[in-house]
Amino acid sequence: MSLSTSSIATESTVTKKLTQALNGKRTSPPPIWLMRQAGRYLPEYMEIRKSAGDFLSLCYTPELAAEVTLQPVRRFGLDAAIIFSDILVIPDALGQNVRFAEGEGPLLEPVRTSEQIERLDRGGLEDRLGPVYQALERVRKELSPDVALIGFAGAPWTVATYMVEGGGSRDFSLVKGWAFSAPDEFQRLIDVLVEATSAHLISQIAAGAEALQIFDTWAGALPEQAFIRWCVQPVKEIVSRVREKHPRVPIIGFPRGVGVAYKMYGRETGVNALSIDSSVPLVWAASDLQPICVVQGNLDPAMLLAGGKPMISAAKDIVATLGERGFVFNLGHGIIRTTPPDHVAALVEEVRAS
Repeated sequence: MSLSTSSIATESTVTKKLTQALNGKRTSPPPIWLMRQAGRYLPEYMEIRKSAGDFLSLCYTPELAAEVTLQPVRRFGLDAAIIFSDILVIPDALGQNVRFAEGEGPLLEPVRTSEQIERLDRGGLEDRLGPVYQALERVRKELSPDVALIGFAGAPWTVATYMVEGGGSRDFSLVKGWAFSAPDEFQRLIDVLVEATSAHLISQIAAGAEALQIFDTWAGALPEQAFIRWCVQPVKEIVSRVREKHPRVPIIGFPRGVGVAYKMYGRETGVNALSIDSSVPLVWAASDLQPICVVQGNLDPAMLLAGGKPMISAAKDIVATLGERGFVFNLGHGIIRTTPPDHVAALVEEVRAS
């Protein structure tokens, strides 16, 4: 991986609509990209997925991951590509047993003791994640000069939920129980993830990423003080570490489901932009969040699934309310797998016409 790629990529971002918006410039129409824009709703993705075998093999095969990343950009003319990967490549690279079972989602051999934390292998992270960086380099070479490339990672709290619970969870009782009953011990796991996530994001910039998103999907599961300790403070530290190396690369934070705490998160973490979920009132986002940082969001993915006049009306409302300042059009979460691609095309057309 060539470190010189970073400076070239950073210099080129000044003419890209996405990075202009993330740096606070109003653009009309606003830039648009969509969470999970590469995925199972696209027939061309399913063809690649069949040839790859299992999900992690797809993530770790640079030519296939690059192709999947580019598919929605080619089809819809989006303003950004986001590298095809997964937030769980971090625990996988740390040596935790991670697999994806069809119909079950991710399954991990749980980490639930201080001894298991110590056994995590932090030494070979960059080598193990090398295929992700190779995929980024491939995409960067293929993208049109006006399309930005986004790298990403899961926030420490959200990644920890999977590592401790052993997969998805409805109530997060195991991870919350550990964090609440033995916070200093749990902090060691968060510290490992802060270090690994920071290194992973910095390496993605070196490989060509021009913006970053930090996904904290389960931030809304925590009460206030726990949210500050396990979500806000770790992301603040990651942002600081990334900025020390790459001060001009914009960072988007997505603490899904935290309600009014988006405001504190935006102020305290130092992110350039807040990606907001679909429950956030638009007028409040305009009055309370946009004075702090750029806002990204927040069409309900189910509205995209429904399509038609309701989708168009909702998109118009979002642009009308948030489009007068730095703003990026997106969803409130990822595209639902049964979404018709024609609905995505119609949404992009509507935003472009706004």
